[in-house]
Parts: sequence; structure tokens; C-alpha cells
Amino acid sequence: MTLREIVKNPRTKFIDVRTEQEFAMAHLNGAINIPLHTIPSKVEEIKRLDAESIVFYCLSGNRSGQAVSFLKQNGMQNIYNGGSIDEINYLLN
Repeated sequence: MTLREIVKNPRTKFIDVRTEQEFAMAHLNGAINIPLHTIPSKVEEIKRLDAESIVFYCLSGNRSGQAVSFLKQNGMQNIYNGGSIDEINYLLN
């Protein structure tokens, strides 16, 4: 399955790992804001999300990549680095 197919799936959740201030300026409709520095304390909450897949994004793809790497090391599957908010918007259209 391609990332485009994953992001277009209605059972996919989006997690924005940017700061609360960045999230307030712009974010994907329905996205959940979990800033990167809080990810370690939110692992169980993320695991409980009712989602087929979870796509993480940020401004450039760096922070979302770090989040995905950390969560995979903690046993999570079906999680993806979507890159930047602009890349996700492109894939959604």
C-alpha cells in the first residue's frame, strides 16, 4: 500500500508532532497534536487510538521521523512518517 492510499483511508489517524503554537497556526483537519517531546509519555494513549494506520507529520519530516522511529522501537506497527504538512496535503489532493 502506498502512502497516498494510506492517507486517503478514512480509518487513518494523523498525529502532528509540532509544537502547540505551530499546530494552532495550521494543521490537517482532524489531526491530533502530540508534540515530539511528549511522545514518550503518550505511547499507551497512541496505542489505544482506533485507527487502521497512524501517519505522523511535522514541518519538514524530521520530528515525525523521530516519533515513528521511537514508537517502532516500542512495538508499534502500522505507523508512518508522512513527512511535512505540505507533503500530506499534496497526497490528500
